[in-house]
Amino acid sequence: MKTKQLTKLSLLTAIALSLFVVEMRIPNPVNIPGVKLGLANIITVYAVYCFKKGEVILMVTTKVILGSIFSGQLISIIYSIMGNIFCLAGMFLLKNIIPINYLWLSSIFGAIFHNIGQILAAVILTQSPALITYLPFLLISGCLAGLCTGLCAQIIVKRLSQNAKT
Repeated sequence: MKTKQLTKLSLLTAIALSLFVVEMRIPNPVNIPGVKLGLANIITVYAVYCFKKGEVILMVTTKVILGSIFSGQLISIIYSIMGNIFCLAGMFLLKNIIPINYLWLSSIFGAIFHNIGQILAAVILTQSPALITYLPFLLISGCLAGLCTGLCAQIIVKRLSQNAKT
């Protein structure tokens, strides 16, 4: 990886971590476990469309590990890794189908895949298939969060492409 690319990736990782830490400090208005906006995912969605797969995986892995350390909840790393594996796999597949102009749609699907991965991790860890009944709540909130973060990522891509032209 070239120095310029590594610098961009490091900056994106730092921004994603900063958004993660800021979001940790904001009280959750719905107070439902697992439901949050996922501000750091704005950066992930942007990166999926603007960077190579390996670079995005490196950025997300770094974000997950450092985010778990920063939050002090090391058990959350299992849920985050599983959710992100599903999310990235889905978004990388959809990247070839959904054009960058509809990045927000890819973000919604990414949120859905992320929720499925997290529930699967919870079922495996707790050996409780009944947790699947929680999935509809997560999917509804995930679609809303995915739409919000996807629209933010869409705006970023549009602004950056306009700046690149000038």
